[in-house]
Amino acid sequence: MSSTSRLLLVCAWLLAGPAVAQIAPVVQARDYVPPKNGWESHEPQAEGFDPAKLKTAIDFAVANETKFPPELQRVADPRDMTIAIPLQFSGPFSDPIGPLQRHAPANGIIIRHGYIVAEWGDTLAVDMAHSVTKTFLSTLAGIAYDRHLIRNVDDRVVDYVHPTPDFLLAHNLPITWDQMLRQTSGWIGTMWGKPWWADRPGKNPWDELAAGPPPVGKEWKYSDVRVNAFALALTYLWKRPLPDVLRETVMRPIGASEHWHWEGYGNSWVTIGGRKIRVVPGGGHWGGGMFISARDLARLGLLGLRKGKWGTRQIVSEKWIAQARTPTIPNPGYGYMNWFLNTDRKLFPAASADCVAYIGNGDNIVFIDYQHDLVAVVRWIDDSKKAEFVALLEAALEN
Repeated sequence: MSSTSRLLLVCAWLLAGPAVAQIAPVVQARDYVPPKNGWESHEPQAEGFDPAKLKTAIDFAVANETKFPPELQRVADPRDMTIAIPLQFSGPFSDPIGPLQRHAPANGIIIRHGYIVAEWGDTLAVDMAHSVTKTFLSTLAGIAYDRHLIRNVDDRVVDYVHPTPDFLLAHNLPITWDQMLRQTSGWIGTMWGKPWWADRPGKNPWDELAAGPPPVGKEWKYSDVRVNAFALALTYLWKRPLPDVLRETVMRPIGASEHWHWEGYGNSWVTIGGRKIRVVPGGGHWGGGMFISARDLARLGLLGLRKGKWGTRQIVSEKWIAQARTPTIPNPGYGYMNWFLNTDRKLFPAASADCVAYIGNGDNIVFIDYQHDLVAVVRWIDDSKKAEFVALLEAALEN
């Protein structure tokens, strides 16, 4: 650039004055991604929050930490997952087969325009994420799709892998990747000693077994057995331990800590290509799953908010994120696992209809508001209070 051109450019900038000065920070803010060993904080009011109202939302989350029923609180530690999980999922085949631990007190973090505006509790505590683990599974499926390991989500799974005889049952042959991702597969079989009919069976333990196999692709059911079948198929597709793939393709690129760990079951081992590999589950129903901090979950949320992009790098394609956010016909409030949608504003009435959340038992919530460039991670809040928390959070926004 010539000296005359530079002079003209400077003059134009000076004449534009405040308008340019106001535009630049907005562009910077929306492009900000936290580096691995740091995360810039801004005061709430600098990012459009009323500080007092934001504190009300946080106080509400802390006051409504999930608890056992009163009669159990006298005899059991409500934060001890070794007690809570067997009590919650009591019934046939309910015994844990993976690690469980006591979780930290209620904690969380609020992100606006990529910056931390509030934190409470120990956001570095590495806790079970329960079904938020499913979002990591679907993200790895998305990366497999982007790399053409899965050519079409409407392809049959058995055309790629058939890791156990159960996948070759006549009932299971038509099942597609899309159906497994949406939890409409109706897959039948046994995974790691847990039969398909024993997971959340209904009023009586045998109800689902008596009803027979569900039609493939027609009914939605939240089933960890089927999720674990999907995790097994995905492991055979990648031919590697899924935690290793996740670390390489997602967690290190987005600057996550090295403290998270994805735990399998004591019996979830397979041999692929002569290598013994532990298959990890998609939740903590029987123990195991993802153990991770609120800060690292916030990075996952920011990746979802930015539609799979981290800085200049596209971690998972925007096309895949769009598919994950597409409603499932039998359940319009669910996309790919574990994308809970706010279709018709049923999940979060106070938030816009395009908001999404990753939700795990406990509750562990990663809430994403695209219109307000906002991510909130809320850990260990009572399930019945999550919509009210979101309402208080949205009410705290001034612009």
